[in-house]
Amino acid sequence: MIREIQTRTILNRVSVPDSWFGLRYSMNLYRGCGHRCIYCDSRSECYGIDNFDRDVLVKTNAVDLLKDRLPRLRIKGTIGTGSMNDPYQPAERKIGLTRGALEVIAENHFPVHVITKSDLVLRDADLLERIGHVYSAVTFTVTTADETLAGQLEPFAPSVMARFKAMKQLSERGIHTGITLMPVLPFITDNPANILAILDMAAESGAEYIIPFLGLTLRDGQREYFMREIEKVFPGMSRKYREHFGNMYHCQVSNAGLLEAILREACDKRSILLEMPFYDPFYTGQMNLF
Repeated sequence: MIREIQTRTILNRVSVPDSWFGLRYSMNLYRGCGHRCIYCDSRSECYGIDNFDRDVLVKTNAVDLLKDRLPRLRIKGTIGTGSMNDPYQPAERKIGLTRGALEVIAENHFPVHVITKSDLVLRDADLLERIGHVYSAVTFTVTTADETLAGQLEPFAPSVMARFKAMKQLSERGIHTGITLMPVLPFITDNPANILAILDMAAESGAEYIIPFLGLTLRDGQREYFMREIEKVFPGMSRKYREHFGNMYHCQVSNAGLLEAILREACDKRSILLEMPFYDPFYTGQMNLF
């Protein structure tokens, strides 16, 4: 169900330096997400989002707030969207909040970083290319190269192949593109063959970088949901998780050292970075003069 709400703020200042995504501001235009990925951390109780999968809350005044706020910001920095929900989840196709926000960002010459699982981002390639005169990046989350498994873990997200096709088109338009390889699920997607298959597809699709997280986070609310859903896909897996991790928040894969070595060697061979290029106001400003 889609419900409309009003919000008081739309941009949050990132309080500590963001070494992963290079963000200065975060922006969430929706609450809840229709992709229903079974491992999503945003389902955790600490975020206070009721009926995370069932109710998508649309911040109808978000674009107006952004129009008011951006011209008054003294510090220009990358605006990130996609950390708490997918800005290109199914509701966006009809509502268009993300496109409206990108139009405002383009008008105010701010850099942007979008994290998504959807090829719907191609609809806004024109705006992302325009923002790219300052800086624009689109990072696609990919957890597995297996389409069947992806459909079980991310039941309402576009296919893995659709994401890579979108990445290739955006890359060809000069937009920074890459992958968030997260989570890597212990005992499920933590095998070298899966990692290498993803890297091959990424290289073929023009990915500049890959940002890995070799494990899974589980908190109250999210943990119970994940255990219930993963049991449907892999009977007995929830018991294995409880035996190995108990109530731990960070569930690291047991072969993290091996996977890290494989990632470094494979990325070097394919000329893929293990960190994304960040917005550089001095470099970008110089380019804008000519």
